[in-house]
Amino acid sequence: MRPLPSETGAKAEEVARIYLEKQGLRLVERNYHCRQGEIDLIMQEGETLAFIEVRYRKTTGFGSPAESVTPSKQRRIISTANHYLQSKNGRKMPPCRFDMLSIVGKEQQNIDWIRDAFQADF
Repeated sequence: MRPLPSETGAKAEEVARIYLEKQGLRLVERNYHCRQGEIDLIMQEGETLAFIEVRYRKTTGFGSPAESVTPSKQRRIISTANHYLQSKNGRKMPPCRFDMLSIVGKEQQNIDWIRDAFQADF
């Protein structure tokens, strides 16, 4: 029986969280939802908040997982991050960045962490 896409996504996000924690980041929140969209992981590295989009594919036959984050998806992530920052931090804006973490392979062993994958104008 095939796993549901939500189960596959949750597993990839857990792999990403563990990987990033081993790199020294600390989990702040996972699966932050609002009307604008969702952010998979919000993690802290020093003073910087990292909004992380996790993408998984079994193969790269149709391109890398990172290539699937379109400009439209980036705008939704930025809008969601802005909502998060306004609701949690009010006027005090911490340094932040947008990262992507691509995972490829059935055993989810090929991980590519792209820091500052895209920018926001806040």
